[in-house]
Amino acid sequence: MTNRTLQTIFLATILFAGSRIPAAEFDQFHAQFAKVLKDHAKHSLVDYAGLKTDPSELDAYLEELASVPPGDFKKWTEAQRLALYLNLYNAQTLRLIVDHYPLKSIRKIGFLPGAAWRIEGVRFGGDVMTLDHLENEIIRKDFNEPRIHFALVCAAMSCPPLRGEPYVAAKLDQQLNNQARLFLSTANKNRFEADSNTLWLSPIFKWYKEDFTGSTGSLENYVQPFLPEADGAKLKQAARVEIEYTDYDWALNEWKK
Repeated sequence: MTNRTLQTIFLATILFAGSRIPAAEFDQFHAQFAKVLKDHAKHSLVDYAGLKTDPSELDAYLEELASVPPGDFKKWTEAQRLALYLNLYNAQTLRLIVDHYPLKSIRKIGFLPGAAWRIEGVRFGGDVMTLDHLENEIIRKDFNEPRIHFALVCAAMSCPPLRGEPYVAAKLDQQLNNQARLFLSTANKNRFEADSNTLWLSPIFKWYKEDFTGSTGSLENYVQPFLPEADGAKLKQAARVEIEYTDYDWALNEWKK
């Protein structure tokens, strides 16, 4: 075996060892994703054109997540694990759009309805999975947390807004509450009309109704604390409430210069 061959094996061994990130060394503040969001999240929308021009930071972040050892990940706190999953979903969705950009809607990806969520491109824990699997078979099953629906962003105008910072364990509860209030205060998506006692909600509340009503008994009980204060008070006093659903706009959540 030549010296050159030995050097190659040695370097490969170092690179492989360095590709696995011990839990103690993982950046729980998700600084790489913070830079991506700072540079490309504009007023809750996304500068996809700019991100496509240079996706290196996004790719480096996704690689960092993929390199977390499964055994170490299991030892993380629940908040640390959930924060990572939320960031992984949103970061992978950005990568998915960039891969197919330009396009008008995430629903234009693939030939069948919902194809975008069934592409096996999410790398984590030594596995490759779909966005659908990550959301429905991991996040929703492993965490009893309805507020995830205000944090996961599917690249559509009617989705909750993309937060301009990563989710981090140290303030995850505060971030999720803020996302809930922000989403419930967007009148074209959610609002309470006191004159007709009609609660207009995003179809998200219809699609995942059981997630929201499991602990509160009804959708109106769940959303009441997150509505703007005046609307929440009126909803709480209403004797009878009719629930209707707003239209869902699947147009790309793109920020254009």
